[in-house]
Amino acid sequence: MTGRVTVMGPGRALRLSQGASRRGAAHAFLRAGAGGFLYLLYPMRKLLMPALLSLVACTSAKEATRDEAPAASPATQSAPAQEGPSRMAYPATRSDAVMDTLHGQQVADPYRWLEDEKAPEVQAWMKAQDGFARAALEKLPGRAALEKRFTELFYVDSVTAPFRRGNRFFYMRTHKDKEKAIVYWKDGESGQEKVLLDPNAMSKDAPVSLGRWVPSWDGKRVAFAVRPNAADEATLHVIDVDTGEWSKVDVIEGAKYANTNWTPDGKGFYYEWLPTDASIPVDARPGYTELKFHKLGEDPKKDVVVHERTGDPTTFLQGDLSRDGKYLFASILRGWSENDVYWKHPADKDWRLLVKGKGAKYTVLAWKDRFYVVTDEGAPRQRIFAVDPRKADRANWKELVPEDPKATLESVSLVGGHLALEYLKDVTTELRITTLEGKPVRTVQLPGVGAASNLTGLEDQDDAYFSYSSFTTPRQVYRTSVKSGKVDLWAKVEVPMDPDAYTTEQVFFTSKDGTKVPMFLVHKKGLKKDGNAPTLLYGYGGFLVSMQPSFRASILPWLDAGGVYAVANLRGGGEYGTAWHEAGRGANKQNVFDDFAGAAEYLAKEKYTQAKKLAIYGGSNGGLLVGAAMTQRPELYGAVVCGVPLLDMVRFHLFGSGRTWVPEYGSAEDAGQFKTLYAYSPYHHVKQDVRYPALLMMSSDHDDRVDPMHARKFVAAVQNAKGNSAPTLLRIEANAGHGGADQVAKAIESSVDMYAFLFQALDVARPDAGVAAESR
Repeated sequence: MTGRVTVMGPGRALRLSQGASRRGAAHAFLRAGAGGFLYLLYPMRKLLMPALLSLVACTSAKEATRDEAPAASPATQSAPAQEGPSRMAYPATRSDAVMDTLHGQQVADPYRWLEDEKAPEVQAWMKAQDGFARAALEKLPGRAALEKRFTELFYVDSVTAPFRRGNRFFYMRTHKDKEKAIVYWKDGESGQEKVLLDPNAMSKDAPVSLGRWVPSWDGKRVAFAVRPNAADEATLHVIDVDTGEWSKVDVIEGAKYANTNWTPDGKGFYYEWLPTDASIPVDARPGYTELKFHKLGEDPKKDVVVHERTGDPTTFLQGDLSRDGKYLFASILRGWSENDVYWKHPADKDWRLLVKGKGAKYTVLAWKDRFYVVTDEGAPRQRIFAVDPRKADRANWKELVPEDPKATLESVSLVGGHLALEYLKDVTTELRITTLEGKPVRTVQLPGVGAASNLTGLEDQDDAYFSYSSFTTPRQVYRTSVKSGKVDLWAKVEVPMDPDAYTTEQVFFTSKDGTKVPMFLVHKKGLKKDGNAPTLLYGYGGFLVSMQPSFRASILPWLDAGGVYAVANLRGGGEYGTAWHEAGRGANKQNVFDDFAGAAEYLAKEKYTQAKKLAIYGGSNGGLLVGAAMTQRPELYGAVVCGVPLLDMVRFHLFGSGRTWVPEYGSAEDAGQFKTLYAYSPYHHVKQDVRYPALLMMSSDHDDRVDPMHARKFVAAVQNAKGNSAPTLLRIEANAGHGGADQVAKAIESSVDMYAFLFQALDVARPDAGVAAESR
């Protein structure tokens, strides 16, 4: 959309890439921040589960020493020389002679002291670094025009697809004069619109964000999460839709992972609860998640535990309840590759094992005493089975929709008595409708080649909705009849731009090992391929997340300045199913970095750009990507923007949500996995004699998912590399979580900083400051 706020609201499409057992009402959307970063959201059963971090101590594997230097590593070429000022006078950063011995390998960690964010010395260092960065960024030319253009692009009126509960419709709107999206409701589709939840007015004392919100099936109440400082930690509340009153009793802390699954009568809900006991080590906390039931009007402290904690911080526990309330599910996920699914009738005491995942993941929808199981078991691109709960043994499963060898099944929803299937075919969306027996009915007509959501609606209602966008088409919402196939435009976002001025192409390049990798290129029509176009290369490459060709308003000023925006669909993602993910996970992680380097080499070879005109950026797991890219192949890039990243891969599991990512990356506690992690850990490969590309590090002060210690330590290392003269800046967003702040004004500020930095670093010619197009 416009890169502004995260919309976390209800929906019914199941995102299958994570294999959660999920069919309830809540939906968590991947967040595109001001710079367009894709951030790791914890798995929300029905949507992509991009990555979580929670670390544990490796005390048994390390011995602290203070006298030996790390082993020598291969020579690394320097970044292309750029004209500009000499080395900047950064705030002072001390370096300690800290050395660990892990599995026989000596590992230097001179900036470990920067891990302790609460220490006064670290607080002072952060304040100095952020002040230094903002002062430097404020001096860059072209900022006024950028601010003007981003204001036009980000402050827009828009509406999400509605969803129905009872006879009530719920949806969200953004407004040109509001900082945050507002939740509305109305009786009937043509009823009077009323405000339900307005995060702009929720707190006068401290910034808070609206998290996931889920209406009861009768539409009379909504359970919603409130998040201080846009962090992941949250408190659940319940609001009466008719009166607008917040319940003073139904207030539940520990809702970091909570998703509410309402009972059909609306008298209570199931949810995941995480204790807030400060004595629990942060890296162990995910293993304490419990599935509970809350009865409205009762003290949450008395809520019944319906599934105990796993005790394993590398797993996720997720619950779900069928719409008719007959079937309760619990899924235990081990990363993004496998999970176990249990079920029972809510009144039963014991859980029944439906399937134990061994290298496979399963998602379950239940409707009319039938389970629809979506899995990559024996089908890397996924298939669908029908299961009779009375005969649920694996041998009795009936295949309804076989694997498509040329398209990846991304999500499934039950709407209008049919199955709605969202596929990716060479990274573009295809929506298909089948009967409940898997018989093909039709392919939904989309406006063009782009990215669409699956249909959202109810199992027994004919009307359904979906959204569509492309790199050059702002988000549009469509209504369709499942029965007839008729599709009508329901709403669209009006953005001040000329979509006909731009073009998108998809290319395939060859990676280091011969693998063909797709990449989207967006630029103005008539681009001259002479190697001089400033180019912004984005990637992610992890957690089964597919980089689809959706709209990003933040790139328009870049395109208008003659730039190219490139998105590489790296291994580790979900674009081509499980095999594509596995090829970039764990011991295969280096493939992701090789793919990214291959994309950069392709862009230069095909005369789109050259090294000194090429910038790379990514956030979260994508921050790890660009960190590895600049330390492994600095000669390929002229500038780097790195957001809320993982960069110390030896100690990542000890902080934030790090332990939950061990199934994706591995852990330094394991000798073999340590070898892999240490080989590419960006922090450990910053070298003294190398000139690195200009670096803008974008961090947040309340990031409780990926600990900001990664950003601090890496910036310290790069700033103190004696051979590096390029600018290295650490910008810290205040009152912001992993996805940044959720106000439009903050998104504009960070976008201005980012693009002014890139324009300067790549020496991009700017139009006249008085022209709106100068917006980049």
